[in-house]
Amino acid sequence: MARTLPRLRVDLDFMPSPLPDRPGLLIRDPYHYSDATLIIPPPLVECLRYFDGERSELDLRAHLVRLTGDVRVSELEQHLIRTLSEAGFLDDEVYHRLREERRRQFAEAPLREPAHAGSAYPDEPEPLRATLDRYLGDGQGEPAPAKLVGIAAPHVSPEGGWQTYRAAYRALGPEYRDRIFVILGTSHYGPPERFGLTRKPYVTPLGIARTEVGLVDRLAERAPEAVEMEDYCHATEHSVEFQVVFLQHLLGPDIQILPILVGSFARSLYEGGKPEDNDRVRRFLGELGELAAALGDRLFWVLGIDMAHMGRRYGDAFAARADSGPMAQVAERDRARIERVSHGDAEGFWELVRENHDDLKWCGSAPLYTLLRAVPQARSQLRRYEQWNIDPQSVVSFAALAFCA
Repeated sequence: MARTLPRLRVDLDFMPSPLPDRPGLLIRDPYHYSDATLIIPPPLVECLRYFDGERSELDLRAHLVRLTGDVRVSELEQHLIRTLSEAGFLDDEVYHRLREERRRQFAEAPLREPAHAGSAYPDEPEPLRATLDRYLGDGQGEPAPAKLVGIAAPHVSPEGGWQTYRAAYRALGPEYRDRIFVILGTSHYGPPERFGLTRKPYVTPLGIARTEVGLVDRLAERAPEAVEMEDYCHATEHSVEFQVVFLQHLLGPDIQILPILVGSFARSLYEGGKPEDNDRVRRFLGELGELAAALGDRLFWVLGIDMAHMGRRYGDAFAARADSGPMAQVAERDRARIERVSHGDAEGFWELVRENHDDLKWCGSAPLYTLLRAVPQARSQLRRYEQWNIDPQSVVSFAALAFCA
């Protein structure tokens, strides 16, 4: 009897190959359970449909015979199955072993090690400081508003979004050095109605940022159903890590942080209603608001967020170019959402996000909504808006915001 093929993991990243000499479909593991990256050649992309947990090796073999016109496809068939399995891309024993090992390693580690040093930014202190000095310039910029309580910065590659990072972080002066920085980062891969916490200090090439364990424990104890404790997503997520790097550069390596990964609130996006209609979300937002009220100026809020994701890489039928064609309308819609945030209008903001189930594909809406609910008196000032071609056919938009109260 023919063996049923394992299911291809649904939580992988799929995108067109960026390599002109190697066209096809690029597949990688955003969780880093596996470090493999595969490029499936165009003729074999259709074969991936057979890894659905229902069809068999015979079905795949028959497709390959039709594709090649040759009945001698057993070697090609087994090579494809073996390659996907060894990469950890199939829902089989190899993947489960890799996942458990990675999760165990993170849970047992005393520190949250840098995941993107050496790729998104230099992994040695002096080159990193020189790079950040280049990004941030001479420190002269638009003055920060009075009673500054937070900023929103991108989490896109710093090399691509450095001007907007600069606009956000130039609002910070040395007088903020002793604050506890509540970093609300987009959780790209975590549970949608959960908040990811960790007690681990964050390490970067600049040093160790201290996580305020007492505040982590308070949130975990008072809203346990809403919390993913020692969330593995912290091990790989860049939305918090990039903010820690900029904060350390400006204010010193031993800053105090409360890192929180915010799920997407997908249930609200697709089923309607407000995020806090979910009991877990409501409980956590309430506890975070109580924390904000109790600690007041001891806290400073930092959001690591991007906005729209448009073009081929993100499943759209058109090739996107920054600030032109369809992206001009995207800019108008982005700014309408930003305007709601500027007035502290959480409900109005979320109504705009929910339109067409968020066809703009913002990945910063949930952290923004979280801030507006936790600090309802916050009002924002737009310091910069930008669109950037992450590849020739795809655009990400982002902004620098300063929040005052």
